[in-house]
Amino acid sequence: MFPELNNLLNTTPEGAEQGKLTLLCDAKTDGSFLVHHFLSFYLKANCKVCLVALIQSFSHYNIVGQKLGVSLTAARERGQLVVLEGLKSGVDVFFRPREEPHPLQFLREANAGDLQPLYAFVRDALQPVDSGEAAWRCPVLLVDDLSVLLSLGVGPVAVLDFVHYCRATVCQEWKGNVVCLVHDSGDTEDEESDVLLNGLSHQSHLILRAEGLATGFCKDVHGQLRILWRRPLQPTTHRDRSLTYQYKIQDKSVSFFAKGMSPAVL
Repeated sequence: MFPELNNLLNTTPEGAEQGKLTLLCDAKTDGSFLVHHFLSFYLKANCKVCLVALIQSFSHYNIVGQKLGVSLTAARERGQLVVLEGLKSGVDVFFRPREEPHPLQFLREANAGDLQPLYAFVRDALQPVDSGEAAWRCPVLLVDDLSVLLSLGVGPVAVLDFVHYCRATVCQEWKGNVVCLVHDSGDTEDEESDVLLNGLSHQSHLILRAEGLATGFCKDVHGQLRILWRRPLQPTTHRDRSLTYQYKIQDKSVSFFAKGMSPAVL
């Protein structure tokens, strides 16, 4: 969790909002630091978290989490964190009987468009239970990243349907949160990516867009972050508010500053 980012978003683990869809987007840069922020943020907020990790291994998230003050291994052992490792499960699915359900079942289907098993995994992982287990604050789904599904042959409409069902269950029914990372390739011919990004943007309450610098690499400024607060049900003139900051990623933190106000420049 990065305290400076919490300050920009005007939130704390104790005062985290519920029932929201947060869209993380990166363009010409790596926005994974945003994923690590929200993962550690919600674990510290005592939320039940389901991490659909399609691009990195569990050990990677755990190493970064330790730098941010959380142990993903401990969280998983106490039942607070459920992880779907796409890199590992993507191989396992081919060695299971076809009749045996698997979250990534679509990988061995001729028409890769059915994400219902993946939704069922999320639903079962975050299903509230009335038992002697620890009472978590609220359920949170974190997906890193949805663009991988497009690369695996899933259509953008199927991915949007998956997010829609997750929102209906996690956000509306259980009053939890959904956080998704999407990559913006910037390619005007990549229609599927545009459909997915635009569809998610219209549904989101908060959009964090990490962008590379137009001037290229700089050792003191790694990129800029656009923050857009949205109220999807309100008229456009009353629903949007945005801010833009530049940032520098450090070993255990991220520094944010106004454009042109980098300490290296001043």
